[in-house]
Amino acid sequence: MGQKVHPTSFRLGAIKDWSSRWYSTKFDFPDKLLQDLKIRKLVGKELSVALVSHIDIERASNRVRVIIYSGRPGMIIGRKGAQIERLKEQLQNIIGDQNKLFIDIKEISTPALDAKIVADNIAFQLERRIPFRRAMKKAIQACKEAGGEGIKIRCAGRLAGAEIARAESYKWGKIPLQTIRADIDYGFGEARTTYGIIGVKVWIYKGEKFSRDILSAVKEVKKEKEE
Repeated sequence: MGQKVHPTSFRLGAIKDWSSRWYSTKFDFPDKLLQDLKIRKLVGKELSVALVSHIDIERASNRVRVIIYSGRPGMIIGRKGAQIERLKEQLQNIIGDQNKLFIDIKEISTPALDAKIVADNIAFQLERRIPFRRAMKKAIQACKEAGGEGIKIRCAGRLAGAEIARAESYKWGKIPLQTIRADIDYGFGEARTTYGIIGVKVWIYKGEKFSRDILSAVKEVKKEKEE
């Protein structure tokens, strides 16, 4: 069996940040963790067509801030803000009246370079009976045109309604999974077809990324060399 590590958790603290940012005592931790899971599940269900990439949750004293990253922010807000007000009411029921809720919506300028959005898009196409190879190749081409440095897509399940489940993958460019400074975005989606569930995994390489400490160290070394 292969020993695989999640690309995001492998880079936490180096070039990636946690999606839930808060501190709690051991007594309150289970309740807050359950709230986070319910918030993510509700947002994913209610905003399934809004190209939601990921959700960040921040807590400070009695304030809860939910940051939604989306490729279609207009669909989250809705006409005259009706959709976001409805969402706010539902989220308020989860976190309780004792906490103040704030919702921030951030736009993703290039959805073709977001792994979660690409995976959900391929899964949506598979549900509409579009050939899986065509959907995968189209996503790779869109990533190329958007300026990505590499992409890998893997679909697994009863592809094209076959009796025996299998996995097929396409790759373009480079995907340095073991390089911590490599900015690799990972996303997973599920296509619920009449034959069963087809899983879609996407890895997108966006180039190397350095933390502020490393950048400052590099600048200091260059300055010393110049002197």
